[in-house]
Amino acid sequence: MALADSILRKPTSEADPFYRTAPHNIEAEQALLGAILVNNEAFYRVSDFLKPHHFIEGIHQQIFEIVGSLIRAGKVATPITVKTHLPADLKIGELTIAQYLARLAAEATTILNAQDYGRTIYDLAVRRDLIRIGEDIVNVAYDAPVDFSPQDQIEDAERRLYELAEVGRYDGGFLRFTDAMKVAVDMAAQAYQRDGKLSGLATGLSDLDRMMGGLQPSDLIILAGRPGMGKTALATNIAYNVARAWQGEVRPDGRIETVNGGIVGFFSLEMSAEQLATRIISEQTEIPSYRIRRGEIDANDFDRIVTATREMESLPLYIDETGGLSIAQLAARARRLKRQRGLDLLVVDYLQLLGGSSRRAQEGRVQEVTEITTGLKALAKELNVPILALSQLSRQVEARDDKRPQLSDLRESGSIEQDADVVLFVFREEYYLKNREPRAGTEEHFKWQAEMEAVHGKAEVIIGKQRHGPTGTVQLQFKADVTRFSNLAQEDRLPDRY
Repeated sequence: MALADSILRKPTSEADPFYRTAPHNIEAEQALLGAILVNNEAFYRVSDFLKPHHFIEGIHQQIFEIVGSLIRAGKVATPITVKTHLPADLKIGELTIAQYLARLAAEATTILNAQDYGRTIYDLAVRRDLIRIGEDIVNVAYDAPVDFSPQDQIEDAERRLYELAEVGRYDGGFLRFTDAMKVAVDMAAQAYQRDGKLSGLATGLSDLDRMMGGLQPSDLIILAGRPGMGKTALATNIAYNVARAWQGEVRPDGRIETVNGGIVGFFSLEMSAEQLATRIISEQTEIPSYRIRRGEIDANDFDRIVTATREMESLPLYIDETGGLSIAQLAARARRLKRQRGLDLLVVDYLQLLGGSSRRAQEGRVQEVTEITTGLKALAKELNVPILALSQLSRQVEARDDKRPQLSDLRESGSIEQDADVVLFVFREEYYLKNREPRAGTEEHFKWQAEMEAVHGKAEVIIGKQRHGPTGTVQLQFKADVTRFSNLAQEDRLPDRY
């Protein structure tokens, strides 16, 4: 009798023509366990990705778990040491547990194929999980709870499928130092090829990139400011610059890999897609958006708009204008975008317009925002992309003489400040100074005019927190009529005058 035949099989109904056995390979499971019992080194070839629940047979799950516990404890796992941890009266078909373990070891050939056996077992387990998810989708759709909408079911299925795709990959674990050096050199080479020679995504604002090294993968970047400071303008500028710089190359497996710039997803929770598009057109053509909306343009302006829109048609910039999204819905849509189109940067405008779960909402707004920021940080790590999330500031800024924002000004600042890898503040002195114009002709008015000239068209991006870089202030140029940020020409960088 073959060893595989000694396994206790579940009874099947062969009379049912629709019955199908779940994907499995008993021989591969037995071969792997036998190889490990003969040479414990085989365990380390599969332990990074293979878990007991990946085996279809209960007895094989128990054996693999016991073997793993013994080896991790520094003991030797052999048929003799393993059998003491299993019931002595346990029968595998016609074999006792001691006989079964001895047969596993005796029929093992070599450990060279151990990793291949492990991958086979893992792949079959994933197929069984796919079947289970599919069955659950069907069953829940037939008999759904009252409070579980179809949209909730779709998001739950997407989450489970994404987790299945991401968890338990073959790669990972410890790297030899030479391998780690190779990864570091490859990263440096990629940075050298990118615009600005950066390790992260270039924002198109050179001084900001110099301070941050670009937008780093898996970072949660908070961009905060009071109303009127230009948060959305700066975010759209960065999103457009990243998308415009995108270049991809086709890999041997058919995937398109980003080599420069990035594919951008933009969640516009406050503005419609049309308003956002109008703003971007205004930024790129330098025609004020109010003139575009009112139709106050001439033939030359219209030609510039047509040229700009043609250039933007091919940009990998995707906008979701749905309002009132929950953090779970946003995560589901971001996963879908990455799976279908690719994703290198995610922008959320803005954080306070997101919702948490109903349970957190009942506990209070602070707890709900904590759930949102924690979810955004987890999503950034999961998708391995930077997330740029905009945030409002509290009104206490207005009560100070120096209205430059600081970390304590963040609304519900505890969770936002804690979860963020980078916190940026947008500040424009011109905005506040403009509203304090003295009476014309007075000495104060002349002084005010001098101060206005000094700050006109200038903005500050204050880096209030950065986990892997310096804090400080970056000066930018800001054109208020077209809401466009750009690099500020510094006196020491201007060409020599003749």
